[in-house]
Amino acid sequence: MNKKYEIDMTDGPMLRKMIVFAVPLMLSGCLQLLFNTVDVIVVGRCVGDTALAAVGATGALTNLIIGLFMGLSVGTNVLCAQGFGAGRARDVKDTVHTSVLISLLFGAALAVFGYIFSRTFLIWMDTPEDVLDQAALYLKIYFLGMPVIMLYNFASAVLRAIGDTRRPLYFLLIAGVINVILNLFFVLVLHIGVAGVAIATVISQAVSAFLVVRCLIRSDGMIHLDILHLYIQPKTLLRIVSIGLPAGVQGVVFSISNVMIQSSINSFGSYAIAGNTAASNLEGFNGTAMNAFHQTNINFTSQNYGARKYDRIWRCLFLCLIMSAVVGVTMGQGMYWFGDSLLRLYTTDPKTIEFGRIRFLYCARWQFFGGMMDCAVGSLRGIGMSLLPMIVSITAVCGFRVLWLTTVFPQHKTLGTVYVTYPITWTLALIAHVICFVIAFDRIRKRDTERIRMANAPNNK
Repeated sequence: MNKKYEIDMTDGPMLRKMIVFAVPLMLSGCLQLLFNTVDVIVVGRCVGDTALAAVGATGALTNLIIGLFMGLSVGTNVLCAQGFGAGRARDVKDTVHTSVLISLLFGAALAVFGYIFSRTFLIWMDTPEDVLDQAALYLKIYFLGMPVIMLYNFASAVLRAIGDTRRPLYFLLIAGVINVILNLFFVLVLHIGVAGVAIATVISQAVSAFLVVRCLIRSDGMIHLDILHLYIQPKTLLRIVSIGLPAGVQGVVFSISNVMIQSSINSFGSYAIAGNTAASNLEGFNGTAMNAFHQTNINFTSQNYGARKYDRIWRCLFLCLIMSAVVGVTMGQGMYWFGDSLLRLYTTDPKTIEFGRIRFLYCARWQFFGGMMDCAVGSLRGIGMSLLPMIVSITAVCGFRVLWLTTVFPQHKTLGTVYVTYPITWTLALIAHVICFVIAFDRIRKRDTERIRMANAPNNK
């Protein structure tokens, strides 16, 4: 294994190492998001606003269906980082091989399921008739690419666990260029519209998956992958599920509330859908940038927890909260100030732009609360606690959103009424997660200290 890609998260100054870890991760996330952004821009400018709305109408549903399985990669990330921090090579090997195999199996199952039920789900979401056919086509093709999308996410989680965020960035850069070229070719040359951008996305994701798996195969360290001898280690799978399943369920429930929000937006017509699609796509860059610090916190917390260096865990949370807030405020306010210019990248229609501006007013300016909320969740997951943040998120975020949309929204049917649920729930969940971490971490530290004391007691007699 090339040591230059590893980061020792358990010793030395943390801030510089966190930035070195987070910046490539931030750029990687933005590149991955760029896949969809290029889809949206090419469709909006070269095909039309109806096609733009078709691509946008699939977003919440896609997140709902794949969220559960993608959450499992959090379990892979945490277990690899804890094992690496503690120097347990066998645990890391079991995690790597189990994770790669289950990603392929779950991805194949998800491809079949999504292909069959895509149109049905879109109908349940009240997708407008003028959008439905194209949205269903895009979604079916996207789901067929689930095996490679899942494989990339699980394999890259292994690299992140040892501090390697640079090579996934290089791989995504290559895939991103391929995606842009194929998008333009399929849409401008072959004239196959939303099908073309979906196919381009799947091909580019396959390239990135191949490159990251090739990286694991060539590694000679703890994370070496023997692709011809994949296996599932039952105890490892159970631990991955125990950490990752609550994270996945949390993502699913989040997505259910977002599907309800999308359905509410759909009731305002295709212009509102298109404006929301463009604005939320731009906000996605802010969310992705802040999510880099969420991932940073998970990995630094996991390694230090594995090494039993508890004081550094507190510093992890503090630094990630600050960095996430700075990035979130800067990008969010920038989107609000320059909203018209940014939205024109997607469409020239003034109605669509106005609807996008409404979302910026209520969401982008306050999005930093969502980034800080995720950082607090990262601390809990890093110490192996995934059920607690799931319960808190379901209650403080999803429960409130569902309650709001079923009680307040019917009485005040405006887009502002829909969008205001985001900043309110982000703030509530941030406060709740920090309180939970303070209580839970104190108990875990006392428990582990007592176990160590009892284990060493015979030697002190």
